[in-house]
Amino acid sequence: MTSDLLICGLGPAGRALAHRAIVRGLTVTVVDPRPTRRWTATYAAWADELPGWIRTAAIAATVPRPVAWGTRRFEIDRAYAVFDTAALQDSLDIGAATVVSDRVEQIIRSPRSRIPRSVRLSGGEVLHARRVIDARGVSRSPDRAEQTAYGVVLPRDRWDEPLFMDWRTDNGTTPDEPRSFLYAVPRSETAILLEETCLAGRPALDPARLRDRLHARMRCRGIEFDGSEPVERVRFPLQGGRPGAGRFGAAGGLLHPATGYSVAASLTAADAVVTGASTGSASARAVHLAREAGLRALLALPPADLPVFFDTFFALPTATQRAYLSGSDDLPGTAAAMTSLFRALPWRLRRTLATAVLTR
Repeated sequence: MTSDLLICGLGPAGRALAHRAIVRGLTVTVVDPRPTRRWTATYAAWADELPGWIRTAAIAATVPRPVAWGTRRFEIDRAYAVFDTAALQDSLDIGAATVVSDRVEQIIRSPRSRIPRSVRLSGGEVLHARRVIDARGVSRSPDRAEQTAYGVVLPRDRWDEPLFMDWRTDNGTTPDEPRSFLYAVPRSETAILLEETCLAGRPALDPARLRDRLHARMRCRGIEFDGSEPVERVRFPLQGGRPGAGRFGAAGGLLHPATGYSVAASLTAADAVVTGASTGSASARAVHLAREAGLRALLALPPADLPVFFDTFFALPTATQRAYLSGSDDLPGTAAAMTSLFRALPWRLRRTLATAVLTR
């Protein structure tokens, strides 16, 4: 069996790539151990990151000016879109693909080509294609920083204040404990997700610990949970992907190591990769290294200084914020944003960040 494109993995990145390849008339094979599994996570993105082909029905809600709290309140002048997860998955139609329910054990690379053209499945069968792309994400490892979160879904008549990031310390923690923040986004016209989030940790905070913090925080704000609320748990590695030929999504370095965002970058890059582009351009590799330095900086900051760091970040012009948060191959914009942030930080934080960035 030979297809134009064989994609390993059917998460958002792999499915988007398969969908856009089919739209362009390519023959596609997808391999995944559970190809019909429904997605349950809540995905979101900055609205200006999304490609024009995304269907309106795939967006559950848009927050025009999301609010962030460090030690003070900021309104971010950049619309934030929350996906309807089921509608997004269904909109990425792969009905014309050949779907193989199996696990890829090996991606076979030819010494004569940078582009892999075969895979070996768990039962030993070998499948061939003109191009093979690994979109299976990144595996967990004790050596890799992770992002974790614990959330509950409430009716919006009980809570209706979207919060992109709230570092205030009413979650029962002391100043020297590892920090977490409240993330609150609408999932529909009637429901909102409240999620206590560990942005990055090695090790990251356990979701059970985040659950206790969320309960304490919401109790301080006059909300008690009765245990019947739908729950969302999050845990994924922030490191391990590398931009390059034959890789896509988190595996291809499209996950932002310092924020955990990858869905919008994957949706946006899908068309270019379908037509033969690689995620491994020189500028993309350099941006990825710069963002990994940003992750090291976050991990090095004392817990009490994280709100001060984000005060400084959200005080930057919106275009500067965007250059760092988006644009996976915009090296000049990324470098300028990191430089502006560094110059605006207090001296004590500059020393910490400089040491972390220069130490790999």
